[in-house]
Formats: sequence, C-alpha cells, structure tokens
Amino acid sequence: MTKRLHWHRLFGITLLDYFSGSNYEVELEKDLSTQKQLLDVLIIKRTAGQPLDQLPDGLENLSKHNLLTYKSHHEPLDSWALKELLGHYVNYRKQTPSGLKNKELLPEANFQLYAVCTRYPQQLIKEVPLVKIQNGVYEAIGGFNSTVRIIVTSKVPKTAKNTLWQLFSGVAALFKYAQGRHCWRNPKTSTVVNQMYQYYTTEEVFMPYTMEDYHREAKVFLINQVKENLDMVLEELPPEEILKRLSPDDIVKRLSPDDIVKRLSPETRLQGLSPEVIEAYLAKLKKPRKRKS
Repeated sequence: MTKRLHWHRLFGITLLDYFSGSNYEVELEKDLSTQKQLLDVLIIKRTAGQPLDQLPDGLENLSKHNLLTYKSHHEPLDSWALKELLGHYVNYRKQTPSGLKNKELLPEANFQLYAVCTRYPQQLIKEVPLVKIQNGVYEAIGGFNSTVRIIVTSKVPKTAKNTLWQLFSGVAALFKYAQGRHCWRNPKTSTVVNQMYQYYTTEEVFMPYTMEDYHREAKVFLINQVKENLDMVLEELPPEEILKRLSPDDIVKRLSPDDIVKRLSPETRLQGLSPEVIEAYLAKLKKPRKRKS
C-alpha cells in the first residue's frame, strides 16, 4: 500500500523556497490560538529582501499579511474551509501588533486571504458565488466583507511563471512541465523535494480530477442531501401524495398476507367468491381432523 504524501507540508516547503531571499517571509503551520489550530501558510512582507520580478497567477495582489489555506487532490475546497480561513484571519489580526499605543487593529487592507486547491471546487460554487479573475483564479466574498482569492492549480495557464502551481496540479503532464522549469532558490530544498516527487510519481500518486469524479461526487452529495431532508419532506407531504408514487403491487409487497387480511371485514374477504367455493371451504373447516396415532 502506497504511503500518502504530506501534501500540505510539501506545498508549504515549496512556497518557503519560492519566497526565499525576497521581501516576503513565509511561516508554516502557524499556531493561531491557545487551542492548537494550524494555518497552512502565512506570507508576511518584509522591509529587507529583493522584490520578486514576477509572481504566479493569483498572487499578484499580495498584501503585508497573507493567510493561505491549501487543499490537495485528496480533499475538496468547500465552504467550511473558507470559514476556517476567516476564523484564522480574525485570530491572527487580533494577535498582530499594530504598533499603536491604543492597541488598534491593523487595517483590513493589510491582510489578504487565499485558498489554493488542486481540484475545481464544484460543490463550493453551489454555496458561494465565485467571480472569475482569469483562468484558474477566482474571488469569493466571505464573511466580514473579506475577499478570498481562490487559485485552482490544475486550471492555471501552463506558463513558466506558474510552475509553482503546476507542481501541485495533480496532473502528470503539468507536473512534468514544471519539474524541469521551476526555479528553486535553495539547492537543498530542490534535492529533497525532487526525490519525493520522483518516488510518488513512480507510485502514480497523480490522479487527475475528471468529469466522472465530479458526477460521482455530485451524486453522493445529492443522496446525502436527500437523506438529511427526507424526514422533513415526508412530514410535509400528505399520505395520499406519497401513495400516489407507489403502484398497488409495490404497496402489497410491503405487507404480509396476515397484515392485509386483518384490515379486511368478513364481507370484503368473501367478495368475488362463488357460493360453491365458500361452501367447499366451510366444509373443509368442518371436516374432523384425523388424530395422530
């Protein structure tokens, strides 16, 4: 059985390398509360370091404090993940010193939220409207009037500046394109990550998200929704509406002969039977049974 790759940590390490030497500092698995809750990636702008000439699609609007959640090809991005991200943002903003004597919070403009995912969030768009910025890049308006930038790594254009995303696209062809073109800042990081990539490529970890996957997930989602609301729907429907959807044969199959007979009057039971049949049955009942010797 193939060991599952720790995609979140690997994604964070790659971002750590990408921003190495720049005017942004990256922290991984940032603890934002007394009860341990880890933010996937935190990118903080610094005064030192060289500005990056070109950022991958979706990150061109980096702010001073950037909170990022990540979902690999094993997990979908849903509304709950966005709510968690917003919760991290609230906690982090409270903990970030403003430098002011009256301890005011830093302005909202100093923060940017990102959700990076491998698969297009099919279920999320049913709950949260997404505005397309460009191919693979969307924006969702979350709670507190916060805008979350959503980056779908398997959908961004295949260009040299997007190799960071293509390494985590879940698509073998995109990964191979990026593997030979991505510019690693730290040689040690590239060696370790490349060895891991090579191992998991051999084990066929890459599983592209197909229309069949979408239809299967959508079917499961609908079934679960129906199950959750079935009792409520049945309570609202009058019995005749429910029975209308069943044929007489379907109803009879669900009842035993005893259940049916108990609900019929003697007159109803005998309807349709000829006198001869009734008399023959009565005679059979009156006939004395033979005693067992």
